[in-house]
Amino acid sequence: MTFKIGQKVVYPNHGVTVVEEIATNTIDGSERTCYHLRLLSSNSKVMVPKDNLDLVGLRPLCEIREIKAVLSILESGKFDAQKDWKGRYKQNVEKMKTGRITEVAEVLRNLKFVSQRKSLSFREKKMYERARHFIVSELAHVKNLTERDAEVQVERALSSSLAKRAKAGQLAS
Repeated sequence: MTFKIGQKVVYPNHGVTVVEEIATNTIDGSERTCYHLRLLSSNSKVMVPKDNLDLVGLRPLCEIREIKAVLSILESGKFDAQKDWKGRYKQNVEKMKTGRITEVAEVLRNLKFVSQRKSLSFREKKMYERARHFIVSELAHVKNLTERDAEVQVERALSSSLAKRAKAGQLAS
């Protein structure tokens, strides 16, 4: 996969970045083509060798249909996470590593449900915030929204999911 200068891409676990330069750099004594990226959320800079793109999971922004799938996941009312926090954390780390927005949406939704029943561990709170930022950032860029408007859409979907979950619980009683 190749990207162009100025293209917005997603760096898993970090969010939306922009390709600022494609250059040849010497790394460990050998010349390698590298993408120089700037994380839009923090203006931090990252350099990724082109032959490591698959390893780090760098990918183009998702398409609008994937955003619709993400919002459906967030508002589905389903819950799929292990009860034990260590197992749940490991499961969520694996999903976050993929960089796939639908996997990250599952992490966000599941952690939101857990947080309604008990407080999240410090690590899970950090993961929740990272997943939320990841989704809000990509949604904002794909749909050309402000981050605040994207946050509203994400929160609305999560609230809808909690309401469906609560209603299902009432029906089961």
